[in-house]
Amino acid sequence: MTDFTELIDLASQALGGTVISANDEFFAPKEGLLKPTPAEWREGAYTERGKWMDGWETRRRRTPGHDWAIIHLGARGVVRGVVIDTSFFRGNYPERASIEGCDLAGTPSAAQLEQPGVAWRVLLGESSLSGDALNKFVVEEAPPVTHLRLNIFPDGGVARLRVHGDVSLSLEGRTGLVDLAAVENGGYSVVCSDMFYGHRQNLIMPGRSTFMGDGWETKRRRGPGHDWTIIRLGHPGAIEQIEVDTDHFKGNAPDSCMIESAHAPGASAESLIDAKRPWTQILPSTKLQPHARHAFSAAASPLSTHARLNIYPDGGIARLRLFGRLPAT
Repeated sequence: MTDFTELIDLASQALGGTVISANDEFFAPKEGLLKPTPAEWREGAYTERGKWMDGWETRRRRTPGHDWAIIHLGARGVVRGVVIDTSFFRGNYPERASIEGCDLAGTPSAAQLEQPGVAWRVLLGESSLSGDALNKFVVEEAPPVTHLRLNIFPDGGVARLRVHGDVSLSLEGRTGLVDLAAVENGGYSVVCSDMFYGHRQNLIMPGRSTFMGDGWETKRRRGPGHDWTIIRLGHPGAIEQIEVDTDHFKGNAPDSCMIESAHAPGASAESLIDAKRPWTQILPSTKLQPHARHAFSAAASPLSTHARLNIYPDGGIARLRLFGRLPAT
């Protein structure tokens, strides 16, 4: 199995993931679980309740039972693996943890999710944790879920929770233009030439970028060639409109870009990289401006499952939007 941490974090705050409730958060608030940044340590920092910790931490349990937190995923999806990060929790991490999931429509309240009638399904059975570590667990044969419940035994602290998987969303029946590349619509950046400064998945995240690090950026190229990334569309479609946003990239935007598309259902990353694959150019080489939002009309695009963004010679792109129509059914 490909490293599951390369998949989308379904619980990401950028997608709208949130911690709805927790039975206890005495030492550190539940919201810390989904912070996008790595956990930090503040030497000598204390609050009125004890040592300041970056994450979610419950009090020492003196009664039977265990502690838990309920998370609303930012995108409904199939969980392939989780990372239970106990960074800096050395003498106060849980001994074990488990994860359950449920698939509920709408936006149920915390009170509704805490009712005994909710159909929670075990995704990860009770598993031993190590302190101050990235505890990685593969999840096998999970159904699509919208919510998770993280159970810790019996109590303690978790710095971060990452929930990697595949967005599960049907676009069937959608009319008009749809951003076929968007993460929330099932898009996924499969592979890229380089992402030294910024991860390739940032390209297709919701909203405008918030700072330069919230985009895809490659190192400075010192030899021939150019950088590129390949995106699997959330649904096959014909791309009609393109947006290339270099927001925040002021001295490091690419000089130009070119976009191609291909119809390659189920293709592997290796086969997509193969230069012999028939790509169709839908945006010819076009000059880009730094720190600017560019809108283009796509050339006649065939039904496509993948798109390839080529940048010349290197640099950073904040967001890429590929608006298209789904084939008539």
